[in-house]
Amino acid sequence: MDVFQEAERLQQIPMFNKLDAAKLKLLAFTSDAITWRDGEVLCRINEPSDTVFVILEGDVDILGQVDGKEVVLFTKGKDEMVGEMAVLSNSPRSATLRAKGTVKTLNISNDAFLRLITENPTVALSVMKQLSDKLALSTRALERVKGEAAA
Repeated sequence: MDVFQEAERLQQIPMFNKLDAAKLKLLAFTSDAITWRDGEVLCRINEPSDTVFVILEGDVDILGQVDGKEVVLFTKGKDEMVGEMAVLSNSPRSATLRAKGTVKTLNISNDAFLRLITENPTVALSVMKQLSDKLALSTRALERVKGEAAA
C-alpha cells in the first residue's frame, strides 16, 4: 500500500474523515503500515509506549492480567484505534495487544499522534469519545473476568 492508498484508507475512518487530503497524506507518510500474523504481539503490558495502532483490517485482542493470568478483556476491530491511552498519558502499556487472525495496522508514532490531536480538534474530540467508551468497556470486562475467576 503506498502513501496515497493509505491516505484514502484513512479518509474512510470516522476519526480522520474530517482531515484534509494534505494532512491525511502527511499522516500516512509518517506512519508505518504493518501486517501481523495470527497470535503476534503488537505490544506487551508494561512496555514503553511509542506507537498508536489504527486497525485497518482484522481484530486485535486486548489482554490484561487477572490474578497473574493473561485474559482477553475485549477485542477491537477494523477502523478502531488501540494503544492511545499509554501514549496520551506517557506511561507504560496497560495491556498486551495480540493479533487475532491476520491484522493490518497503521502504526502512528507518539510524536505524530500527539501533534495530530493538538492541531485538529475534531480528531481530539473523537479520541476523547473513544477513550470514554474504552474505559467503560474495560471496567465491565474486568468486573466480568473477576466474577468468572471467583466462581
